[in-house]
Amino acid sequence: MPLTFRKSFRILPGVRLNINRKSWSVTTKGPGGTRHTRSSTGRSTTSKDLPGPFGWRRTKTSKRH
Repeated sequence: MPLTFRKSFRILPGVRLNINRKSWSVTTKGPGGTRHTRSSTGRSTTSKDLPGPFGWRRTKTSKRH
């Protein structure tokens, strides 16, 4: 079984710094419970939880130059 590393730090209210073995990301909490995540690899994710067993997620990946 491979070893994994993942750590999350709250740096400000509503802002988290997430670190793993290959990259890092910053997650901010927006209005209405939406979360916006920007990764060092260029990935951008916006997600919002809906009540009940359903969820809505939109993922957009941008190219790094």
